[in-house]
Amino acid sequence: MSLAAHTAPHLAKLTIDTPLGPALIARSAKGLTGFWFEGQKDHPGDLPQVPNNPDDPLLQACQTQMRAYFEGRNLQFDLPLDLHGTPFQQRVWQALLHIGPGHLSTYGELARQLGNPQASRAVGAAVGLNPVSVIVPCHRVVGSQRTLTGYAGGLDRKVALLQREGLDVCGQRVKAPTNPSADSH
Repeated sequence: MSLAAHTAPHLAKLTIDTPLGPALIARSAKGLTGFWFEGQKDHPGDLPQVPNNPDDPLLQACQTQMRAYFEGRNLQFDLPLDLHGTPFQQRVWQALLHIGPGHLSTYGELARQLGNPQASRAVGAAVGLNPVSVIVPCHRVVGSQRTLTGYAGGLDRKVALLQREGLDVCGQRVKAPTNPSADSH
């Protein structure tokens, strides 16, 4: 279980069905604290101490926006977040929020954006501990040669998410978009 799952003040939770399997959503008083696919690395478990609340307005909004995402009606999310992690992790997760649907970044590019070009491995570790999958789009980060790298939810889910956003995945690589501006942030 990640630091985020341990330290986040979860007040309510809801498990939803998605085309990629069941997912657990958790929230605090400030916003979403987690979105984890079943079987995902660092899944916090059932969070037995947190009440299940299908009537919670934020959890319902997340479920509605997630449904729209998977139906291809809206690839953007507008939900308050309450991300818990180290200051460095927080900076990385904030940078992920600027990678739009159909766009990619690499670990090295993120490290350079954060002012520390030598920190690509640390960036990778922070990306891997992202507690709010899909909404904080860690699936949009690839290796330096556009290669698929790890994804806490599993590479099959990463491929499915990238394809849902219009990217062409061939083997272990994401093909360059036909529109050169589609890869800018």
